[in-house]
Amino acid sequence: MPAASDDLAIVVLSPSDPMSRGQLRRMAQLARDEGFDVHWQEARAGRGALVRTLRELGGPLRAAERVIVGDPFSRYVQLLLTLFGPRHVTVVDDGTATMEFAAQLAGGERLVRWHRKGDLGPRELLLAPVTSLARRRLAPGPHRTVEIFTSLPVQAPPGTEVTENAYAWTRSRFGPPALTGGADLVGTSLVETGVVDAEHYLRVVGQLARTHGATRYFAHRRETPEKLHRIAVETGLQVVRPELPLELIARRGPVGATIVSFPSTVVHTLPLALAGTGVKVAVCEIAPEWLKATASPRAQGFLAGVVGTASGADRLTPRGGSTADRLEFG
Repeated sequence: MPAASDDLAIVVLSPSDPMSRGQLRRMAQLARDEGFDVHWQEARAGRGALVRTLRELGGPLRAAERVIVGDPFSRYVQLLLTLFGPRHVTVVDDGTATMEFAAQLAGGERLVRWHRKGDLGPRELLLAPVTSLARRRLAPGPHRTVEIFTSLPVQAPPGTEVTENAYAWTRSRFGPPALTGGADLVGTSLVETGVVDAEHYLRVVGQLARTHGATRYFAHRRETPEKLHRIAVETGLQVVRPELPLELIARRGPVGATIVSFPSTVVHTLPLALAGTGVKVAVCEIAPEWLKATASPRAQGFLAGVVGTASGADRLTPRGGSTADRLEFG
């Protein structure tokens, strides 16, 4: 995190999800502790909230020399970009979605999250003009520069500057962590997004816990309480709801000597954040039979790409069937 500047204003467009709100509030306070000005904007707080947001942010956005975007797939961010096109745009790392954003931008494709199906529903048809204009505002051109700040491998379009996020600030600010000697599992919201079958997921979590001697399960902020209850009861794992991003939690410690994750952002970021600590990160591939029939056709290829490009993590490949007593990892 750079030094605080009077020229930088941070605005959080608060989400509706309680866990996401909690993490963002703690991150906002962390930024304030570092000397930054952070404004909490309730953009989704019922009728009139969007109009208030546009009115309050319109002036600052028009005057801004550079706009830094945290989620280019957000409809709120896209709407703001269509109304107030900046001259300089920086898209900061939003996890594995950054890889998909860069690929779609390079291919001139419609901006859509990878786990969603390609067909356009009524809401998507209504917002299609906004998405199309936002994509053009996020692309480099004669009067606009675009930067992507990320720790992930991206294929950015020509004219886009890619700046590496090496997690230097995180390493200097926190840790090194104490190691527990055991293993930790990192959860995913692939069940909640309709990609992976819940029963397959629960069986694999149990098998990974037994194989690696894991004791804790770090939940994704979007995992449902019902699923997490089953994980705790059926596997004996201690379910932990992180109050900060996992990179900061792991760096502060204590943390397992091995961290096992499904395909997600952390298989790219944790090896950087935990460099020099001796912690091993492993990623469990998603077998095709774990996917739901209703999953997006792009799901398997995208998840395989997340695994294949995670150069700092060991790969765990499922073998021998899909039931718990026959599932092995090589």
